[in-house]
Amino acid sequence: MRSQLLKTGFIAVSLLGLFACENTLEEYNPSGLTSETVYTTPEGFETLVNAAYSYQRWWYGKEEGYNIAETGTDIWTSGAGEVYRDLTQYLNLQGSNTALTNEWREFYAAINLCNGGINRIGQAGLSAALRPVREGELRFLRAFYYWHIVETWGGVHFTTTETSGIVTTANKTPVETFYNQIFEDLKIAVSNLPATQPQYGRVTKGAAQAFLARMYLTRGMNKEALETAKAVLDGNYGYKLEANYADLWKMSNLKSKEVIYTVDYSANLALNDLANSTFNPYGHGRGSNNAHLLFLMKYDDRPGMTRDITNGRPFNRYMPTRFLLDLFPAEDARYEGSFMESWYANSNTLPAGIAKGDTAVYCTKLEIADAVEASKKYQTYDRSDIYLADGTVKDNLRYPTLSKFMDPTRASLNEAQSARDVFVIRLAEVYLIAAEAAMQTGDLAKAAEYVNVVRTRAAKPGKAAAMQVKAADITLDFILDERARELAGEQLRWFDLKRTGKLVERIKKYAPDNAVNIQEHHTVRPIPQTQLDAVVNKSEFKQNAGYQ
Repeated sequence: MRSQLLKTGFIAVSLLGLFACENTLEEYNPSGLTSETVYTTPEGFETLVNAAYSYQRWWYGKEEGYNIAETGTDIWTSGAGEVYRDLTQYLNLQGSNTALTNEWREFYAAINLCNGGINRIGQAGLSAALRPVREGELRFLRAFYYWHIVETWGGVHFTTTETSGIVTTANKTPVETFYNQIFEDLKIAVSNLPATQPQYGRVTKGAAQAFLARMYLTRGMNKEALETAKAVLDGNYGYKLEANYADLWKMSNLKSKEVIYTVDYSANLALNDLANSTFNPYGHGRGSNNAHLLFLMKYDDRPGMTRDITNGRPFNRYMPTRFLLDLFPAEDARYEGSFMESWYANSNTLPAGIAKGDTAVYCTKLEIADAVEASKKYQTYDRSDIYLADGTVKDNLRYPTLSKFMDPTRASLNEAQSARDVFVIRLAEVYLIAAEAAMQTGDLAKAAEYVNVVRTRAAKPGKAAAMQVKAADITLDFILDERARELAGEQLRWFDLKRTGKLVERIKKYAPDNAVNIQEHHTVRPIPQTQLDAVVNKSEFKQNAGYQ
């Protein structure tokens, strides 16, 4: 039986190529490569490094990654179309979960590729100038993948050695060992990487510093987190907050100066990662960025509405908790910049009194008087239509819809692939990292100062003063609330709640549908059963506690 732990780097990867004319990382599948070619020529080694980037696409912009990183938290619960309720609502979560199985397989394949590249870079024939840069990239990527692994599954298999062929054993390694390697790799990456890269999508010095600050915060190394976040903020990298929060999510603004690190998807969808039996047999079954599908409510069966490109293809997977919607005060433009509440008639068959372009459906977090609702020609779904009095879901088909990731540039209304890049680290997050680290070191005034930079940008016109917070307002729960307002949907929330020790507490307090089955052992995920079945040292490599 072939182990699911590690895949040989040259048989089971989609290789990326660099197209300098487009100045971006794009995917293709060259043939005829052998490991000797890849490791011992500069051209071959370039394909190895580019392939190491490609595994990020299995998490970022994919349903598996969203379910693991965003759902099962205080801010999202299951829509009617949810397929991984075991992750979102902890309903008999076990090692059979296919999202976890897929990510485990791909992340360990990525680790193997990074290990091989790091250990054999000296034989690749790279120039003296290029070698440290490529090592820095591989070091960053190994740290990046290992962070996802260790936070998701805890102290599981760890190695820095390349493996080829069949693997039949696995080890259990302390979490601290993972982080020691993560910090070592990231420090080398920071030292080696340039401030800018010639190809968009490659990691830079600023990105490595920002991710290192996130790692310091994760491990409670708050002094180091603050210093490293400040190095990014004061580093003259050219990063800049968008003046308008909503502008971040325009398809015409994917290369915003606010974005520090991104997983990029090509506008030519054929160059992305959709599985193809001939050219890309190890690709993803849906391919490219799918976020635009996942958060949309079911609108296309409502009177006056039909599915179109503008409103998207509604998979209806995830809906906001009432708690998330209530986090945004009236002065905060991030609500309108993140959610849509109105759908406008677009069908050739229209209800009486409604013309094309008129409001057809209105879903709001507010309560509307029954008499007012009855007076409207369009359909309304207000607070008490969507949620019960205790915050549990009443209607998981209609709700305010996260609009951040919608893509009206798709070629057809049923197109599942989007060319939208995934923003992995934004400048706003670095300000919030600095704020949390400052708070943890006792400087509440400085923490408030960092938060207020983000909240000033978030304020509606003329409301900046009302959005300011004081030192006395800064608590860990406030920081988590602010991160939800700023970063909702950006594949961070589960990690935020876990690292702060707040996962179970806040789910029980704010997400009643997710709270029914949540237990303390859910702070790590179950090891995939396929992995447990494949190893021969079953007495040593066992399932995580609490799972069958």
